[in-house]
Amino acid sequence: MPIADPDLSPDLKDPDLYVGSVPHETFDALRRDRPVYWNEEKDGAGFWALTRYADIVEVSRNPALFSSAYENGGHRIFNENEVGLTGAGESAIGIPFISLDPPLHTHYRKFIMPAVAPGRLAGIEERILDRCTRLIGEIPLGETVDIVPLLSAPLPLLTLTELFDLPAELWTKLYDWTNAFVGEDDPDFRQSPEAMAQVMGEFMAFAEALFRERRTSPGQDLATLLANMQVDGEPVPFKEFLGNMILALVGANETTRNSLSHSIVAFAENPDQWDRIRADPDLLKTAVREMVRFASPVMHMRRTATADTEIAGTRIRKGDKVVLWYIAANRDASMFANPHGFDIGRGNIQHVGFGTGQHVCVGSRLAEMQLRVAFGVLARHVKQFEVMARPRRFRSNFINGLKNLDVRLTPA
Repeated sequence: MPIADPDLSPDLKDPDLYVGSVPHETFDALRRDRPVYWNEEKDGAGFWALTRYADIVEVSRNPALFSSAYENGGHRIFNENEVGLTGAGESAIGIPFISLDPPLHTHYRKFIMPAVAPGRLAGIEERILDRCTRLIGEIPLGETVDIVPLLSAPLPLLTLTELFDLPAELWTKLYDWTNAFVGEDDPDFRQSPEAMAQVMGEFMAFAEALFRERRTSPGQDLATLLANMQVDGEPVPFKEFLGNMILALVGANETTRNSLSHSIVAFAENPDQWDRIRADPDLLKTAVREMVRFASPVMHMRRTATADTEIAGTRIRKGDKVVLWYIAANRDASMFANPHGFDIGRGNIQHVGFGTGQHVCVGSRLAEMQLRVAFGVLARHVKQFEVMARPRRFRSNFINGLKNLDVRLTPA
């Protein structure tokens, strides 16, 4: 395998690299000098890191050559077929559709899309508005508060409880579960193997009861769709329901929650942009795309080459891992002018914050809706955001997350 350049050889897999902040300068240097960069692994065979927008889009559009399939390792840097979906070694979780290639991946998407189709979302927007109005109305303006448990976390999780037709008060449990699912490198989320086993046991018991209920008494909710999907005329087994439940919970929660938190920080650091929103709330229709681009809540996804090929003139061998760094592509100056600037007037930009190609997030419309509605309500009540203390970040190479965000919201 290629030898890493000693002058530019960061270990992008190392979760400590992201604890202080996103290493944008490192990504900038790689994109400029080593856009197809061989990253050695201490515990693996290594992987190719892509940091340019065009390369990532090209790879994402070719699932036959660059696979997400579980049998080829799945969609994470670690090999799911060796250590399980969450990296905890579990064997009881089936393959989520994110870890499938077409045509089976496309088959699953067709079952799920009705739950997040525009017609369905049109009815949910009013309830999201009510939810945002209530949550924001309970925040003491002018005081220092941690906005994550007051708004960023409950908003998407309460929406999820509606989509799954679950009791609203379950959102706190969903919050703990989803943190554990993606927090394989963070001791706050996975204190020990025993603690993780307990979390998984709780979730599996909950999921099994839900699976049986939705099989015997189906409704119109997302859990019913996941429980009653069919492949080759046969209902999916519980293991696949479990894997897709984890995918839906993590995907719908982490993206919206962290985009919301990072956007509050961005507006605090760029008060002129918040003034623009307050003066013209219609900007939110496309400003939410800039929020997601700037936040890039999911930092990467992984593919595996199914044949010898090339990327931008670099030879890629069959079986090589290829990691798509969305967070780097979203700061590519060849695609976005002043890429490190936060500009809510960019318009309907085509970021890769929700992925691209075959695996673009099925819930992206819902995530954007929640951001648009939440900041629309905030614009009526909040004149200014102030970050009062440096937030604690996820120790993760996967999720660009904030554990807390102490802010002061100046009343309008």
